[in-house]
Amino acid sequence: MSDAELTVTVDGPVATVVIRNPARRNAMTPAMWRQLPVLLDGLEADPAVRVLVLTGAGGTFCAGADLGDLDELLEAGEGSIAVAAEERLAAFGRPTVAAIEGACVGGGCQLAVACDLRLASADARFGVPPARLGLVYPAPTTRRLATLVGPSAAKHLLFTSELVDAERALRIGLVDEVLPADALAARVAAVTATIAERSRLTVAAAKEIVDGRADADRIAWWHGQVRESGEAREGIAAVSERRPPRFGWTPPAAG
Repeated sequence: MSDAELTVTVDGPVATVVIRNPARRNAMTPAMWRQLPVLLDGLEADPAVRVLVLTGAGGTFCAGADLGDLDELLEAGEGSIAVAAEERLAAFGRPTVAAIEGACVGGGCQLAVACDLRLASADARFGVPPARLGLVYPAPTTRRLATLVGPSAAKHLLFTSELVDAERALRIGLVDEVLPADALAARVAAVTATIAERSRLTVAAAKEIVDGRADADRIAWWHGQVRESGEAREGIAAVSERRPPRFGWTPPAAG
């Protein structure tokens, strides 16, 4: 039986998906790529889940994709299971946070970039290796990386396949914060707790708009939700009364 798997825990409003493949530094196997969208579908359907954390087991985030079946990878091209998993993660309806230790390379970097926020330990290392392997990085993945770090930094990562340390990753915008290894978990917990306390309406709308997935009609719908939900009145009242807000908006049921 393989030790390679994705595991899920839910603690209050925070769901955590852990990448586990100890024999391959948490490389993603084909089965794991296929498993991720299924897990995300289930978590998105759970109204209690307000934030998702993606991390790796044993001090390593993810050393990439398992390239054992190269023929399948080459045949798939842009339709690969890795791209499908990445796109599902990027479209997840709740905020997503990558908690990164150790290696975050190739497919691991692909997953981290698909998250909304990236918090890294000081020992984290990042790399995009297709030029070292003779592969073409998928177009959606390449564009997402370039949008995050800018064209020049993306080209440096893609052209050289060099590993960069956490401080350089912070400077180019690949990660949002760098923490001492023993402080990462506490900071991730604090950030996710803060997000979970905020207005779900505001957070969901912000994610759609920042990601470019909200057209004019959708943005008008979001403003209508603000008017109908009373969310803004509650927020302003809470500030005036110096108390925590009691936000009550929940996403409409799908379909």
